[in-house]
Amino acid sequence: MSPSPQSARPKPGVDPSEAQPEPATAQPVKVKLARLLKLARGRRRGLILTHDNPDPDSMAAAVALAHLLDRRAGLSCKVGYGGIIGRAENIAFVKVLKLPVSPVSQIVFDEHDLIALVDTQKAARNHSLPPQVPVDVVIDHHPMRDDSLPAPFSDVGDSGATSTLLVEYLRAARIEPSSEVATALYYGIKADTRDLGRQTTGTDVASYLWLFPRIDRGLLAQIEHPELPARYFQLYHAAIERAKVYGPAIITDLGEVYSPDMVAEVAERLMYLEGTRWSLAYGSYRSQLYLSLRLKDRRTNAGRLTREICEDLGGSAGGHGTMAGARIPLWGTRSQRTALKRQTVRRFRDVLGSDPGRGVSLLSADE
Repeated sequence: MSPSPQSARPKPGVDPSEAQPEPATAQPVKVKLARLLKLARGRRRGLILTHDNPDPDSMAAAVALAHLLDRRAGLSCKVGYGGIIGRAENIAFVKVLKLPVSPVSQIVFDEHDLIALVDTQKAARNHSLPPQVPVDVVIDHHPMRDDSLPAPFSDVGDSGATSTLLVEYLRAARIEPSSEVATALYYGIKADTRDLGRQTTGTDVASYLWLFPRIDRGLLAQIEHPELPARYFQLYHAAIERAKVYGPAIITDLGEVYSPDMVAEVAERLMYLEGTRWSLAYGSYRSQLYLSLRLKDRRTNAGRLTREICEDLGGSAGGHGTMAGARIPLWGTRSQRTALKRQTVRRFRDVLGSDPGRGVSLLSADE
């Protein structure tokens, strides 16, 4: 058994050093753009990889980067992702906007001589890039990880959404995006910042406003209001039925999920419970345990805390101020898997603080 988080790690608090951007982030956008294009010119074929089970922000930024490199560096790029696109909104996002994204199973890495990671970093391990493959470009709005290896070009940790960074590049390159690309970037910013209400910078707002007259509002409506499968409602039924309230915390075990990104959606929704300061949802998918954390206390960095709790269990984790996620391999017998889940949840409760005991069922909690 690993030591308890109280003995192994300090309790997190204010950590202004968490955001440690590469020097590139302090440079003007035109300077960064010139460096990026210089690196890309002369390459034969590029691959842009999102994090696994990609969200709209990662896919929009990746497609926009491919468009930029094609238009200004003459480099044809493929956009790839690991895992699945599972949420109804995300499926509609790709289908309605006709985004050219491919599962990693269709990608031969040796065919590409420029590799880019978008909305992730190599050390995060939440992507499907083989460890031996070097990375040329990293563009990510999450803080620079302490264990990140330098890439020839990095632009990391300077906005509420990675899509915002790509909007800056498109504007600096004087590229007018198609309505589909503009809508993708707009929805990427909208989703990741929760309508500009979370982890938002002035650049996010400026990019959002610049995109608005360029989007197709009809396509946006189709993405935001898709038809939902029956299993969506079945999962929410299970989430609410299993949710336990521990004073300021709410935690739910989703069991086996049909899509890993539903774990994040449930954690987000549970934060709407009155009096909640943090929520944790977790569920298993293909022998992996997925966890998603949401916080209201800005003195605690969710990304750093989740890495501290989960990575010594063999998992990968990432995030920033008020939201984070992780995945941990599940192995062994059913009892061993159950013990791992309990151990992980106990770590979160010990570090973040919650009422002791077994918790109160959400369905029987006082109104």
